Amino acid sequence: MQHPPHYKDGETPGALGLGQSMATRIYCAFYILYYTTPTLFAIVADSWLGHFATMVISIIIYTLGCITLTVSSVPSQLDKGWGLPGLVLAMALIALGGGGFRAIVVPFIADQYTEQKPTIKTLKSGEQVITDRQLTLQYIYNIYFWIGNVGSLSWFLTVYLELHTGFTSAYALCSGFMFLASVMLFIGQRWYIKPPHEGNVLPAASKIIMCACRHGFKMDHAQPEYQLANRQRTVSWTGQLVTEVARGLRACRVLIAFVVFYVCFDQMQNNLISQNARMETNGTPNDLVGAMNQVGCIIFAPLIQEVLYPFLHRRRIYLRPVTRIAIGFCFIASAMLYATLVQHFIYASGDTKINIWIQAPLYFLYAIGEVFAMVTAMEYAYDHSPKDMKAVVQAVSLLIAGIGSGFAMALTPAAHDPLMVIFYASLTGAMVLTTIIFYALFRHYDRSTMKDEETSAVASEVFQADTILSVDNGVSACKPHSTNAISTENVDFSGVEPVDGKKSVDVEIKSIV
Repeated sequence: MQHPPHYKDGETPGALGLGQSMATRIYCAFYILYYTTPTLFAIVADSWLGHFATMVISIIIYTLGCITLTVSSVPSQLDKGWGLPGLVLAMALIALGGGGFRAIVVPFIADQYTEQKPTIKTLKSGEQVITDRQLTLQYIYNIYFWIGNVGSLSWFLTVYLELHTGFTSAYALCSGFMFLASVMLFIGQRWYIKPPHEGNVLPAASKIIMCACRHGFKMDHAQPEYQLANRQRTVSWTGQLVTEVARGLRACRVLIAFVVFYVCFDQMQNNLISQNARMETNGTPNDLVGAMNQVGCIIFAPLIQEVLYPFLHRRRIYLRPVTRIAIGFCFIASAMLYATLVQHFIYASGDTKINIWIQAPLYFLYAIGEVFAMVTAMEYAYDHSPKDMKAVVQAVSLLIAGIGSGFAMALTPAAHDPLMVIFYASLTGAMVLTTIIFYALFRHYDRSTMKDEETSAVASEVFQADTILSVDNGVSACKPHSTNAISTENVDFSGVEPVDGKKSVDVEIKSIV
């Protein structure tokens, strides 16, 4: 978008020649649409078609957008003036389909893990462990995040196709991948778990929220018992739904902090690309350095999940959701600080360009921030949303990202030379301030999460097993190589006897992971 179609060897490829400011605006507008349209798909999925059918529709729209982008980038079409209209149409389709798919696929993946209650399992080694749904979901979302970034490695091939053969072949590659994904989705549907749609709870949830707003913005006042005792009113919803909606709203409050996160995150796709365009490339496409973000995610996601978390668990250090998000925010602030320093060196170097790979550590900082913050946000939104509003709460998470893109677009007039050092420094300060306020306001949610875990079904649950196990000593350690199971290595299994002819186990856990 930024650079003109006719460029010399060694120059940055382009097609539309819109300039940095206009290219940034269009990019931000695309992401605003990308992050706001999922709300429509989420409502359709949760209240009408279900997750799978809506996901199929969204991926078809996404594929059509990629095909439109490919066709509009053909040189003959660019010469006829179809480049910009085709780009706008393609971006609209991709935003609509891609945004909808992203909102639905997250809860759909979690739906595939149907085990709700903790269970005792015996490993091949003979060791008995207790599975934990929360840690399993955390592991699933880390795998989802990792696989998504593996797919993003196509960026390397795309930028080289863009540089050496043109935009058409680069976009055709993306279209081919999307077609393949669509085929895989259709073929695999027989193996997918598709929870039955149990009705539309959105009207009832809306009434609950409105009722709470009318009574001092307190969700407890929307409880049927309160309404009957204090308002002599019988309501149509249940107390359980009120509790679930309250949990969903709490998740939304936590996710609001991601507005500033996404303002900083968007810089990676526009202004930071423009920054490295002013650096010495030595034949390296400037878009290629941005792929270091995907490389960083692929490296650090398994290290954090399989090395750091178990290391901390063995020392009884458990990073709860709010803490993990705050750590992610710190890394994003560090990335913005690094961008500030790089921009300062660019200005200070004058006519002598610095090497483009100096920018690479910035993308690694971004990657670590994503692993801690974005993965946890997906997990938190799913875990705290009502049963039949999973996609809607995920869509709210994406809507917040869209708001962040809106703010990023509003800041584009300030994103120009010679003010870029001040621009990046301001974002650094905003992210640091957001992190401090976020942790101060919501750190008590970690304590409530820990309390919920300790008093949940795990605390005194009847597990299906071969015998009754009386556990008196609690759980001593987490299995080092598994982060979704709790070891019962030092648990006292004395007092084994059947009860009521049933083979079950009553387990009291004093410490859970």
